Amino acid sequence: MPSSPSPQCLSPQQLEQRLLKASILVTALMATSGIGFGLYCRSQSIVFDGMFNAIDSSMAFLSLLVARLLAKGVGRRFQSGYWHFEPLVLTLNGSVLLMLCVYAFADAASALMHGGHELVFSSAIIYSALTALVCALMHRYTLRGNRKVNSELIALDVESWWMSFSITASLLVAFLIGYALQGSTYAYLTPYIDPGILAVLAIALIPGPARAVAKALSQVLKITPHDLDHQVSELMSRMTRRYGFEAVSHSIVQIGRGLFVEIHIQVPQSMNTWTVNRLDVVRREIADGIGREGPDRWITIGFTRDKHWL
Repeated sequence: MPSSPSPQCLSPQQLEQRLLKASILVTALMATSGIGFGLYCRSQSIVFDGMFNAIDSSMAFLSLLVARLLAKGVGRRFQSGYWHFEPLVLTLNGSVLLMLCVYAFADAASALMHGGHELVFSSAIIYSALTALVCALMHRYTLRGNRKVNSELIALDVESWWMSFSITASLLVAFLIGYALQGSTYAYLTPYIDPGILAVLAIALIPGPARAVAKALSQVLKITPHDLDHQVSELMSRMTRRYGFEAVSHSIVQIGRGLFVEIHIQVPQSMNTWTVNRLDVVRREIADGIGREGPDRWITIGFTRDKHWL
């Protein structure tokens, strides 16, 4: 049988899909074991960890589907490409994780007010240690892979693995403390450890998906990025001083990894006789000034003498 290609031989799109497939498999296994162990140990926080991984696995599967669409380029029905699916998936992912964190905090607060519950610390410690190790290895694997891919989808996956590691590492520390308190004068605190650490984790994790939702939602709403707008404005100011353009208008949209730039230029009377080749030189100069050349960049540059078309 032919061997699978090495990561060095894969295209960025193929490597992105391989990273997502590995993440889906490992996350699904961790979700199943987490929910099972959590129910066995009577641990809300471990069940939360398992649910977190279950949602993450589902969203990683959606990310894989989007990555395959993006690799196709354009289609008959989506002639501008499939880039708009990327922020939609990121928005959905962040929103679900955000709701999970809010629900987990409410559940933990309820348990604390009702006196907490006992926990099988020995089994919980074993689970947390193994899970933290897996999360650390997957975080390193996806982080190194994304240095070659530079994908927003993989970047979210990298952050998710770091969040999962933070959760399980915090659980491990809390369970070790709870185990040490058993049989001591502070044993009465052990029922509060599991819901207490869950409440702390839920609050600590909320900013991560909240930021992801805000960033993705700004792309869904087609809000122009300030840095890109400033870059193009400065570039066209320099070009205007150089060529004497009478007026310039531009619009910029960042949707996922797709960059869409549209520039309209009112040229002076002196450029009426310019050939298309000379205008193409100007186009190339503008495109080079914008940068990020590649299949994900769409630039439209139009020249006119009539200001009505700006």
